[in-house]
Amino acid sequence: MNEIIYASAKTMAQAIQDREVSAVELVDAHLARIEDVNPALNAVVMLAADRARVEAAEADTALARGESKGALHGVPFTLKDSIDTEGVITTGGTLGRKHYVPDADATVAARLRAAGGILLGKTNTPELTYAGETDNLVYGRTNNPFDLSRAPGGSSGGAGAIVCCGGAAFDIGSDTGGSIRGPAHYCGITGIKPNSGRVPRTGHIVPHGLGAVDSLTQNGPMARYVEDLALIMPIISGPDWNDPHIVPMPLGDPADVDISGLRVAFYTHNGVNTPTPEIIAAVRTAVSALDDMCASVEEDLPRAIPDNPDINNRLSQGNGQAGARRLLEKYGTSETHQWITRLLEKASENTVSVQEYTAVLEEVDAYRSDMLRFMENYDVIICPVSSFAALPHGESMTDEKRIGIGYTSTYNITGWPSTVVRGGTSPEDLPIGVQVVARPWREDVSLAVAQYLEGALGGWQKPSM
Repeated sequence: MNEIIYASAKTMAQAIQDREVSAVELVDAHLARIEDVNPALNAVVMLAADRARVEAAEADTALARGESKGALHGVPFTLKDSIDTEGVITTGGTLGRKHYVPDADATVAARLRAAGGILLGKTNTPELTYAGETDNLVYGRTNNPFDLSRAPGGSSGGAGAIVCCGGAAFDIGSDTGGSIRGPAHYCGITGIKPNSGRVPRTGHIVPHGLGAVDSLTQNGPMARYVEDLALIMPIISGPDWNDPHIVPMPLGDPADVDISGLRVAFYTHNGVNTPTPEIIAAVRTAVSALDDMCASVEEDLPRAIPDNPDINNRLSQGNGQAGARRLLEKYGTSETHQWITRLLEKASENTVSVQEYTAVLEEVDAYRSDMLRFMENYDVIICPVSSFAALPHGESMTDEKRIGIGYTSTYNITGWPSTVVRGGTSPEDLPIGVQVVARPWREDVSLAVAQYLEGALGGWQKPSM
């Protein structure tokens, strides 16, 4: 029983169907694992244990009658605390929502539960998800499972930490500049930022409808195995008739992708931040694994990429972070975490006129066009996730290190799907991820390549704790 918590969600679901394990046993095993590791991690900040046990018993009873709710029947999962959960406190890491209990599930939560998944609890996030580390005034700091003195990344840091340790089969994170992919890299798991317009944001603390920056934020799955990302994506994708930006675009199956015909570009340096030698080596090792499999592999840096940090900064800061200020007012938060406080202060210093901001929007569209022209010649881009592995607490929020998110935020601007899979280890025995970017709407290609690399490079490895 102890080892099944480290299996894939797909394997767990099949074991339940085959009566090899009950949903009650599986839920209890995960809750025991959370109890064991969470005092050190502070990853799970709100449990729904009693309800989970009731739902697990109901799942077993239904299965005894020959009934199954869906592909996740009886599988335990957690959700980032920025995603609304009916009857379970959802703070989004901000004091104004310290006691907020939603009366309805977010779209992704409702879809997972409808497919038979059982919610164990909520995972920690920085305030409003607006930081690359996971710390807030409601629940405090989350630690990295490979080194408690280091951060698990953000903003889906609680999700990355507990999934890595076997406390949940999977989680759903959100990603505005790298908030799924960064924690996947720092915690040694896998995660996908879906294409912009694929998964509804309804019920997320950073909602849809944010105007110029609306397309940046996406919800997506985080798991130990790429096959689970492929399992979950069809469940959470598609219009919910609420989020106005979701497109009814067909979602391909990674199993149908023939990677032998793919044209691959890669780069190890984005022209702004130099990665560590080990991160560069991990990208090159991944590329070597693809070299004999794919139609072509070329080292090629898109011309526009070095401009990304500047464009991304002016896009998010040029309006003075007015959207964040409105959210804080909406939720009744008067005291903010130091990182939000500093973000708002810096944004006030960088506020521009309406004329200047519309010029930034034109630059963003020109950037997207440049990137599309580059991608006409390729199917996949392999590149770093960050310029460093997990850092000591607080260090990644310095101005020097924050610019390192340029490796991920590039693909929030373009909106393209991007998967992270573990591809190496740092000298400090910390995980190193590799980023697999695909053409617009081709999550199936990104996942197929990531799954191949997972097999070739080893993928997730169990931490010692």
